[in-house]
Order: sequence, then C-alpha cells, then structure tokens
Amino acid sequence: MTEPFWKTTALADMSREEWESLCDGCARCCLHKLEDVDTGEVHYTSVACRYLGDDCRCGHYPRRHRLVPDCVVLTPRRVREFKWLPTTCAYRLLAEGKDLAWWHPLVSGDPDTVHSAGISVQGKTVDERYVHPDDYEARIIRWVNQ
Repeated sequence: MTEPFWKTTALADMSREEWESLCDGCARCCLHKLEDVDTGEVHYTSVACRYLGDDCRCGHYPRRHRLVPDCVVLTPRRVREFKWLPTTCAYRLLAEGKDLAWWHPLVSGDPDTVHSAGISVQGKTVDERYVHPDDYEARIIRWVNQ
C-alpha cells in the first residue's frame, strides 16, 4: 500500500492542493486569542471571526486577508512561527514530525469526524460582532485537546 502524501512529502514540497487539504476544519485558528504579556501564553476565546461559517470554514476564504488584515497566512515556511496553533493542528503536528489524528478527514475519509470527535469549534462560538473586545477575557476557553 502506498503511504499518504503527508508521510512522504515535506511541508515545503507539498502542492497547494495538498497543503490546503491538511486543514482539518476545526476552525480553532479562527478564534480570537489573547496573549498574556507577562508569560507569552496564548489563550483562546469563544469569540470567532465574523466570516466563520457554521461548517467551520471561512465564508470568504479567497479574500480573507483583504477583509481581515490580521488574518494569518500560514505557509510551510512560517508554520513553526505560530506557537499558538493548537496541538491538534495538522500543520503543527507535521511540522513537529508527528502524524495526523484518527479524526482528521484525510485519515478518516469523513470531513465530519473533526466535529463528532469534539475537536472543532462547531456550535461553541459567538460571532465577534456580538462581543465587545473588552469582554474577550471573560470568554477564555479551555479545550481538552488544545
């Protein structure tokens, strides 16, 4: 049996299609995060980008950087810079030499396993338009698999 591309291809050598397919659809990267200025620790909030859809996908993905200037561009070269990526993130896992989890759609063959496994933010967020930034701290969340 042939090994899957993520086990045989370096992140930097992946095609755009392969790179994009690594996104598991958890949408944790679409949550507003707060950084503790003293410790550098990053805390996720339940506040989601206004463009995040119920399916945990960006509703304006091709234009997201124009609409949200601080939306992060994740590239193979920069993936190690983003220490805030959840420990479950495929990009982070592969950059650290680890394998994908059983619930990842590329492993399971089902795009919904990320939701049924409780990894995604589906049904757990509030749109940023309904939360004042001063209230983000009260919305810090703790994930089982952060």
